[in-house]
Amino acid sequence: METLWFKHLPSTHKYLIKNIKNSTIKPPLAVGVDFQSDGVGSRGNTWLGDEGNLYFSFCVEEKHLPKDLKLESISIYFSYLLKEVLYELGSKTWIKWPNDFYLNNHKIGGVITTKIRATIIGSIGINIVHAPEQFATLDVQITPHKLVELFLEKLSKKISWKNVFSKYKIEFQNSLGFTFHLDGKKKSLADAKLLEDGSIEVENKRVYSLR
Repeated sequence: METLWFKHLPSTHKYLIKNIKNSTIKPPLAVGVDFQSDGVGSRGNTWLGDEGNLYFSFCVEEKHLPKDLKLESISIYFSYLLKEVLYELGSKTWIKWPNDFYLNNHKIGGVITTKIRATIIGSIGINIVHAPEQFATLDVQITPHKLVELFLEKLSKKISWKNVFSKYKIEFQNSLGFTFHLDGKKKSLADAKLLEDGSIEVENKRVYSLR
């Protein structure tokens, strides 16, 4: 996959959304940046950071993803692929449901996804060297460029959702002591049941991870 790298963009996610909608670029394509000033986080939050951290987005067509991968599972799928890359580098990073990167009890990054027509846009942020208060940084040394390269190599292997989920459902146990947001409120994951498509059942509601 071709990768474009910029010194600065307001947001790699917004950059791809705009250009996909305008048909000025076509997937597959990845975009990385040294510094972004208006990054997009989960629930509409801003994801900011200093140079040296990872900020990148990529776009792929649905037909180029594993055939058993459902739309509802995509955020988890992307996050777990990067987690596997980090694990192979010696990191103890784990995934808190649905798609946040954690070290012990502290968040170090996350994944968001957007669908435009038949194109999926995934964006990943990781605190490699700098972190805001109450967050943490990655426990292995690697450059953003190299991490993007390793992730895209993993993505190209089209590992099945079945393979990813078989590992993710074991790791899901780590999430049970945490909370998540539902309808603008914090909810406990203690009694959540993980379903086969990566969604959870909590308080008699089925909650999906796509965001």
